[in-house]
Amino acid sequence: MTTTSTTQPGAKDQPTCAPPLAHPSRPALALPPGSCDAHFHIFGPHERFPFAAGRPFTPPDAPKEALFALHRHLGFERGVIVQTTAHGNDHAAVLDALAAGQGRYHGVALLSEATPAEEVKHLDAAGFCGARFHFVQSLGAAPSFDRMWKVVRLIQPYGWHIAIHVIGNALLDVVDFINAVELPVVIDHIARTDIREGANGEAFTALRHLLDSGKVWVKLSGIDRISREEPPFRDAIALASVIARQAPERIVWGTDWPHPNVRIMPDDGKLVDAIAEIAPDPQTRHRMLVDNPLQLFRFSR
Repeated sequence: MTTTSTTQPGAKDQPTCAPPLAHPSRPALALPPGSCDAHFHIFGPHERFPFAAGRPFTPPDAPKEALFALHRHLGFERGVIVQTTAHGNDHAAVLDALAAGQGRYHGVALLSEATPAEEVKHLDAAGFCGARFHFVQSLGAAPSFDRMWKVVRLIQPYGWHIAIHVIGNALLDVVDFINAVELPVVIDHIARTDIREGANGEAFTALRHLLDSGKVWVKLSGIDRISREEPPFRDAIALASVIARQAPERIVWGTDWPHPNVRIMPDDGKLVDAIAEIAPDPQTRHRMLVDNPLQLFRFSR
């Protein structure tokens, strides 16, 4: 399969971001059976799965074993592993985790226009269900629309979704693409809206208009990334709850573990407890955590 160049196994690169909390609290909120963590990453271990040579950051190892233990601790039975720029286009670590998860985990890929169609077929068979585009300067140059449409053509036969990672007003630059693409589109981390603009900000308003299209989904993840406050990040919870009320049928939720490059390392148990404030209605929570992921990420019941 096509991969990016990598560092040699055993390289002693120092992490440039902090590890997650070693002992997150146990949430008070009991999650419904079949709950899905819709957004998180795994890193390494780098001696087995080397990081990409041109990576924008170097994370500490956060392997599948640590992830599985966290999910048991929090109460998640399913999850979606999002390929990280630290591993580039080499999906070996995620493929290994998907195999170990025995159908409980699916994946989101990082593809390029040069990715062979045969590789996409292999990823689909292994449990991948989406491809992600970054529009975040710290993670590298944004893809051209030509490249994006080439990736769309690669994944169209499999009905994958497109995940869009933007910061605030960068969403406005891809609205036309989102409206044109004939695949489900998922906006990561509430579009990383500028919390200072509140619910009337231009990007947040655009996000809500996209929701009205009926084909756009939003991950109510990353509240710690957009918040300007200390935990429990109530300013971001307020924005997430607006989306939850508007479109309960097209929201999902994720931990964003192991939280690379964050301002404040969150407690995953407390993030789970925040779900009760984002979606106070148990029916909405069930849709967000169970029903919607089954549909969007194509899990088997």
